[in-house]
Amino acid sequence: MKKKKGLMLSSVFATALVLAACGGDDETTTEKPAENTDGTTEENTNDGGSTAESPTLPSEVTNDGEAIEGGTLNFALVTDSPFQGVLSWELYEDGYDADILGFMTNEIFETDGDFLVTDEGIAKLDVDADNNKVTITIQHDDVKWSDGQPLTVEDIIYAYEIIGHPDYTGIRYDADFENIIGAAEYKAGTADTISGIKKIDDKTVEISMTKVSPAIYSLGDGLWAYAVPKHQLKDIPVKDLISSEAVRKSPVTLGPFKLDKLVDGESVQYAANEHYWKGKPKLDKIVLQVVPSSSIGEALRTGKYDMASSFPTNQYDGVKDLENLTILARPELAYSYLGFKLGKWDAAAGTAGLNITDENAKMNDVKLRQAVAYAMDIEQVTERFYQGLRSRATSLIPPAFASFHDNTLEGFNYDPEKAKALLDEAGYKDVDGDGIREDKNGEKFEIRMAGMSGSDTDEAIVEYYRQNWKDVGLDVQLTTGRLIEFNSFYDKVQADDPEIDMFMAAWGTGTNPSPMGLYGEASSFNYSRFVTPELQTLLADIDSKEAVDADYRADAFRKWEEYMFEQATTIPTYFRTEIVPVNKRVKNYNVDYSNATQYHEIELVADSPIK
Repeated sequence: MKKKKGLMLSSVFATALVLAACGGDDETTTEKPAENTDGTTEENTNDGGSTAESPTLPSEVTNDGEAIEGGTLNFALVTDSPFQGVLSWELYEDGYDADILGFMTNEIFETDGDFLVTDEGIAKLDVDADNNKVTITIQHDDVKWSDGQPLTVEDIIYAYEIIGHPDYTGIRYDADFENIIGAAEYKAGTADTISGIKKIDDKTVEISMTKVSPAIYSLGDGLWAYAVPKHQLKDIPVKDLISSEAVRKSPVTLGPFKLDKLVDGESVQYAANEHYWKGKPKLDKIVLQVVPSSSIGEALRTGKYDMASSFPTNQYDGVKDLENLTILARPELAYSYLGFKLGKWDAAAGTAGLNITDENAKMNDVKLRQAVAYAMDIEQVTERFYQGLRSRATSLIPPAFASFHDNTLEGFNYDPEKAKALLDEAGYKDVDGDGIREDKNGEKFEIRMAGMSGSDTDEAIVEYYRQNWKDVGLDVQLTTGRLIEFNSFYDKVQADDPEIDMFMAAWGTGTNPSPMGLYGEASSFNYSRFVTPELQTLLADIDSKEAVDADYRADAFRKWEEYMFEQATTIPTYFRTEIVPVNKRVKNYNVDYSNATQYHEIELVADSPIK
């Protein structure tokens, strides 16, 4: 039997419909959503690029010794900022909160190694594509919340009612959600219910949609993968949920663990959920603490922690030979990228906001954007800083999606001469002979780039790229004059700060490869704000009824990727390998997507981490 993705995947498994935004390039995914349901979030790379040899690492480890009874797992949340502590799948916005939520997930579906819904979860999914309907059925008789209250079909429905509510303050309401019939009217306040959602009986709900596409099996098309404890939340106004005790301090869970103690921004202690539907976890407790990226290697070496939410790739050499750790690895459901600001998000447009492209935006010149991309010596960075655990990305679909990743695409190779030629063609020329190009009118031309602070090498990497751009005559200065702290970075990017012309970030894609949630006209995560009729047609084709045919969908992905390459509004920079250090007191641990160890299965062979 294939198991649902477990530990260490929480940051990208926010549900197949939520895309995750990642932290710095030296970190693993986290959340950010876009996801389609997998968790669109902001979180804290084509093998054909890197010249460094990627290490061969296992995905599973088994350690000798008899398992102790219970015990406490020590878990490091690797971040250089305090976590926000929005402990709701419907409301959280970054990968760190997703990591915290992962131990007490309210997910009702399970997926297989191809990230497709199975019948092994709390609920099963039946799809009637001919009539554009899906049916969700609770298929276990005794599923309870961590407070002992039974799970009901109303808990599934109420999650949709929160996201669709006129006073909803989160980011999960998008064009995908509007695929549910009646969602737009409910959001607008002209209807008291979502007409397309109907309770059939105490265990069954039917959802009618405008379309049902292949994305439905990856938890797309507006399908939501979580239930909420309606008995706990129903008396709290939706607009107040994000600040409520129920979300911040005492969330009720369907997952293997429940919150026991919390220190804001610093630590969380979990206790085993005795009501967990798969059986009480083998661990008694999990203690999660924030650890800066610069300190995590030493903390693992000295046995302070058993595992970490992520591990900076550029610190791999410091832990690869430690005797108290086993280093596991897997391809990451993520890619890093350079994005260009081409417009604004208009929250008042449409039902819940639209991206508006500005034809006069500074970076709205395709040859300029292509030149910026060709000027980047990405292979040199992957070799020098990432020990072969990053490779130059050639598309916006990570290799983990084997059916849809096209390894024949070449992307933007390092070609400074081509960059110079493109700039000349576009009219950006060095008028005064100082080596820096002026704009098309002969005026001073400066590009302001936002980058995210993180590890010690982040500044060195950014400065290397700035030199690359200077070599072709482009003056690139940092927004605010320095790298920006994670939360502030995404606040500025989301708000379309006028001081940002381009930005370096990363997406955790979640388990749904559909790019609609990141690049659609109504997606708030379309941070470049690039919209064209052709782009919308290409995105719609990926999730069309015709795309039920795998070959058709693969071709639709290819056409979209080629268009995005031509337009160069989002430049993929790295595909990423996620490395997972595990202390040798953890008895069995598997990170393979098709058979990942789940939290309730973890056992320990010693009372404290091995040093």
